Amino acid sequence: MPAVKPITVLCVDDHPLVLEGIVRKLNRQGDIKVVGVAGTGEDGLELFRLRKPDIVLMDLQLPKMSGLQAIEAMRREVSDARIIVLTMYQGDEDIYRALRAGATSYLLKDTLSNDLVSIVREVHQGGHPIPPSVATRLAARVTQMSLSPREVEVLELVARGKRNKEIAESLGLGQDTVQTHLKRLFVKLGVNDRTAAVTVAIGRGIIHL
Repeated sequence: MPAVKPITVLCVDDHPLVLEGIVRKLNRQGDIKVVGVAGTGEDGLELFRLRKPDIVLMDLQLPKMSGLQAIEAMRREVSDARIIVLTMYQGDEDIYRALRAGATSYLLKDTLSNDLVSIVREVHQGGHPIPPSVATRLAARVTQMSLSPREVEVLELVARGKRNKEIAESLGLGQDTVQTHLKRLFVKLGVNDRTAAVTVAIGRGIIHL
């Protein structure tokens, strides 16, 4: 009988200990082989082109090029690239953005030991598995009002401690316009003040500090 070709995997994560654990776990499987590791999105994209892996495991929090940007770049080059997000980001907006960018599945690192191997195999077979905990968060987003790109920009500056005048100057807006954006995003997030808005937005993955 001819040998079965293993599932080849590229791992992109900027935490060496996490990478080491993932590689060790996957390489223990007889049908899976890690063919590359990278600590940045740029290096991951280069290895993706070079090694042409069956599966990419992608963290979202990476220096310079984010995991989301790396996913989009890989999918532009290979439209059916199979990319599994493996991250600590649990917000519904993080999940939505990753899947919209082209991720095939989304795993939280706290479920690593239970689901990783089976999901790699399922994605390789053409599946789009979404763990129940992730599906629940994604479903919750349907009931939430989305912030506009400008509202997100305003909120990011609020999170950095900027006052309305500084936000207006940074974005080239009038202070009244900034105040209008704040009132609208307060309503959308269901809050009454700036601190609560930042707290909710971080929890949902709308912004990151």
